[in-house]
Amino acid sequence: MFKEKRRTFILAIDESQYLNAGIFRDIKMLMNVYFDSLDCFALIFIGQPYLVSILEKPVHESLKQRIIIHYNYEGLSSDEAKDYIYSRLEVAGGARTIIDDAAVHAVANSCQGIPRLINSLMTDALILGAQLQKTVIDTEVVLAAGNNLALR
Repeated sequence: MFKEKRRTFILAIDESQYLNAGIFRDIKMLMNVYFDSLDCFALIFIGQPYLVSILEKPVHESLKQRIIIHYNYEGLSSDEAKDYIYSRLEVAGGARTIIDDAAVHAVANSCQGIPRLINSLMTDALILGAQLQKTVIDTEVVLAAGNNLALR
């Protein structure tokens, strides 16, 4: 693609922390081709925080040297998590009043701003709240939903 159309190919690998050493070695070899003269493709590793410790191993040193930009996602801030929860409720057709402020704060704090965890906890809290015939999701429901998720 680069040679014929002068377009850079982008390879994004999600859940990269699960790649084995052989795959990392193969990726390093692919990046060796023409590395000094031109970049044939861009590589994006996406993974959990311990991906960094995997790449820190001496066997991956030459691959790590080829990584130009490092970005570690720290999660949503408390205010961002609150806005995220309310926006997801609104998109689903729900009102902000379906969950009290203390419960929103409990979700944001217990999920450390990680959207995937927020989604899981909120889904369980809404299901549990419906089962308990609650008109408003409170911290008690959120805590019970969190305990339910821990059992899975």
